[in-house]
This record gives sequence, structure tokens and C-alpha cells, in this order.
Amino acid sequence: MTDPGNGNTAQKRIFVTLTGLPLTFNLQWPFHRSTSGADFWVLHGDIRLENTDGLHAPISVNLTLVVKDVLPSLERSDAEGPVINALRKEVDREQIEFLKSGKLLPVAFSSRHYDFKRNRWAFEHANETQLRDFTLRSVYWNGVIAGCSAPVSGAVDAQYLDTSPEQMINLAQTLAGEGLLKVEGDRASATERLLAQSEKMNADMGAALAALQKKHEFERG
Repeated sequence: MTDPGNGNTAQKRIFVTLTGLPLTFNLQWPFHRSTSGADFWVLHGDIRLENTDGLHAPISVNLTLVVKDVLPSLERSDAEGPVINALRKEVDREQIEFLKSGKLLPVAFSSRHYDFKRNRWAFEHANETQLRDFTLRSVYWNGVIAGCSAPVSGAVDAQYLDTSPEQMINLAQTLAGEGLLKVEGDRASATERLLAQSEKMNADMGAALAALQKKHEFERG
């Protein structure tokens, strides 16, 4: 999965969830009209949970006409960010299960992801602590898994977290002042001090995955 809008097809991008799970997305563009007779558009793909032994979730994003009408278009350039953020939100809400093999999971991309009163997308609303943790995790996992720096003021992450790119870059600069990040422009890499927190990063990821798996095991009875 490349970084939306950066034009670099070779660069792998790790998208971290608010709960601390590092994900990559393989989305099979473009959207196509449902052949089942239902009135929605479909996009198939696969979400891979990185830093695991092959856990992934094949998904079918079902775009309702209500949300289709608020998108500028169904082109990848207009739809990719909101789709990724909707899927991240569903992972945060423990609605998506990761298995070594699994059947295609339908995921509704519906009006619950849009605030019509404010005329804007509605995914997460991160507080200061969550923004801090998210930034550190994003930089850490992009470095460890993808071997690259991470964007720290990207529009997709800002939309997901309900913040601004300016607030994100200011936070990254603060973390750089604490010796945790090295910031160059709008990207950051991990310092040795952050890399030394590998035990905590893996523990946070393990706790989030355990909570998700427990929820789905309960539902299966």
C-alpha cells in the first residue's frame, strides 16, 4: 500500500490505528456497482495486520449512495483516504477480525462515517494523549516494518484523528525536542530512544489484538 497522493508506488506505508495496530491495505480499485441488485458500490481488498504471522482480513467495502453523494468522485485520488479511515475506524471498533485465512467480510461505508451537521467526515476524535501515542506508533512501525520515515502531518491521518496537519507537525516537533523523533520537513523517523521502546510498542499492539480477538471469540460462542 502506497502513501495516498505521494506518487511513490514503491513505498510501503504503515497505517496505525488509534488502538495501536499497524496495518497495510491492498485495495482493488476502482469501485464497481454491486451485481447483487442492492443499491451500493463495492470495493474489494485485503487488510494485513503487520508484525504478525500472516493475519489478515479480506474485505468488501460497500459504499452507500448517501456517502457516494458526498465524495467528489469514486476515483482513488478522492476516495482512498476516507475508505482507509473508515476501515481503521471499524478495526478500532473491533468489527473486523484478522485470521490466517478468512472469508470476505462486508464492511459498510455508510453515513455513520459522515457528520452531515458539520458537513465533514467523522472517524475518530483523538485527545492529546492519543495523538501523542499515535504519532510515536506511526513513526515506530513505519521504521521497523517498512524501513522508512513516516508522514507526520498527512491529510489522511489528520482526517482520521479529527485534527489538523498543523497540530500534528507541532506535536512531532515537540516529540523531537524530547529526543524521540527526528523531523525532516513533514516526515519523521525514530531515534534510538524511541526504538528502545520496542517492548511497549509490541505490548500495546498485543493488548489491542487480544481485545479484538476476545470480542470475536465471544460472538462465535
